[in-house]
Amino acid sequence: MPALREKARIIDQDGIRRALTRIAHEIIERNKGTDNLVLIGIRRRGVPLARRLAGKIKQIEGSQVPVGILDITLYRDDLSSLNHQPVVRQTEVNFSIEGKKVVLVDDVLYTGRTIRAALDAVIDLGRPRSIQLAALIDRGHRELPIRADYVGKNVPTARRELVEVRLSETDGMDEVVIMEKT
Repeated sequence: MPALREKARIIDQDGIRRALTRIAHEIIERNKGTDNLVLIGIRRRGVPLARRLAGKIKQIEGSQVPVGILDITLYRDDLSSLNHQPVVRQTEVNFSIEGKKVVLVDDVLYTGRTIRAALDAVIDLGRPRSIQLAALIDRGHRELPIRADYVGKNVPTARRELVEVRLSETDGMDEVVIMEKT
């Protein structure tokens, strides 16, 4: 496996906070408030992002939006090609999504395959009124016809680059960096 080196730091802690504040406002605006709104974070880093968005929405609107956790491991289209035993974690959506406006939350939107798997997983939970997508970073290179409704930052990248989102909940710091294969 090629080594990685940090090429550029593209968002710092304040930038992440501002992006999430803007996304929270956009979610509220588009959905005309928070009635029947739920957030579902895609494991791993989509979960803390969904929780942060719920906190910002509560600050803005004064109402608590339910947050669920989605594990898409068994829905991946590359599951059979993985060399190791996949680690399946629990999906924790402790509320009905029937008739709800679901906002899926992920850290990086890339090929669209993770979101395709997430859509399958959500549909298995019930029939929501709508499904929207919020991504902190959209790096392009889509392989499927999927787009985010809410984007923190569009970051054009080369395929040899990786976008790494680091969050205090999982990594001890908030930043987004571009890593380059060497």
